[in-house]
Amino acid sequence: MSTPLHYVIIGNGMAGNAAAAVLREHDPECRITIISAGALLFYNRYDLPNVFRGTESWVDLLVHPPEYYERNRITVRRKSPVIDVDSKRQVLVLAHREELHYDRLLLATGGEPYLPEKLKDSRPLMHNFGTYRAAMTMRAALPDGGRVAMLGGDVMGLDLARALIETGHQVSVVTDERTFWPHEVDDQERPRYYEALERMGIEVRDQGEVDRIVEGAAGMPARHITFACGEDLYADVVMPFFGIAPNVDFMSNSGADMERGILVDGHLKSSSENIWAAGDVSQIWSPKSKSYRFYYGYRNVRRMGETAALNMCGEAVEFDTNDDDVIEIDEAGRIQSPFWEHD
Repeated sequence: MSTPLHYVIIGNGMAGNAAAAVLREHDPECRITIISAGALLFYNRYDLPNVFRGTESWVDLLVHPPEYYERNRITVRRKSPVIDVDSKRQVLVLAHREELHYDRLLLATGGEPYLPEKLKDSRPLMHNFGTYRAAMTMRAALPDGGRVAMLGGDVMGLDLARALIETGHQVSVVTDERTFWPHEVDDQERPRYYEALERMGIEVRDQGEVDRIVEGAAGMPARHITFACGEDLYADVVMPFFGIAPNVDFMSNSGADMERGILVDGHLKSSSENIWAAGDVSQIWSPKSKSYRFYYGYRNVRRMGETAALNMCGEAVEFDTNDDDVIEIDEAGRIQSPFWEHD
């Protein structure tokens, strides 16, 4: 009798858990281990704006109850950051120096909010929203009816902005070339989209580069933003929404080809034997554009996890790179983005 394969997934998000479900279905005897740097079980990060709609506990965001993992024989190793991957020996090195062998490995570590170099000194004065803890910290810092200044204004931030406006808060979007990222909006079309944001109740500040961010004076909002043109913006919370930087630093010694993310073919296979990648960390070869591209959003991330898992099981399934995700303004003048579809 052959030894069951050990599938290891680094990353406890949408792509990794979608892959684990497919692996269990297609290989009932295999071992599956999910490695997570965080402390919580899998919750849907795309639902984090619901903390402003009444969600109080991370348990309410869980996609699967704890017994799901026991029933499906999926081991979840929490609080276990990976610091190195040795592809020759097929082992992971965890932060506490433990080594873990894999037969087939899926990288699904996602990404962190990207912050332009000019704003890195202001990082302590800003809030993120990529984890449950960060979301709750930001919510606690925002008073009822308070104002959030979103720098950049990518579609993840605009999704949060919709929830904030709905719950009686104020939102100012400080625009730059990454506004609406990862969508591409032509310069001549941007005024029309800015008008659509304003119809949503969002203040648009198209005033150029931010010069500095400082703490607000006594009796004023907590943050004071000064633009290079000399104008000011006061807000209770400042948040960066300039897109995502993939979490790939731990792969530097793995032998896998990398650019900004892990370079993979249409089967989501990397250049290293027995290593695949899915989700925000993967740059997929697109025959249409003849380049490596990222594909974002709930639907794409889930499909990547499922596609990678099928190929890890020996099938030959191509990820559909021809499904362009387009931002539009509907007949009612409202912005519609497929990245706001969470189901």
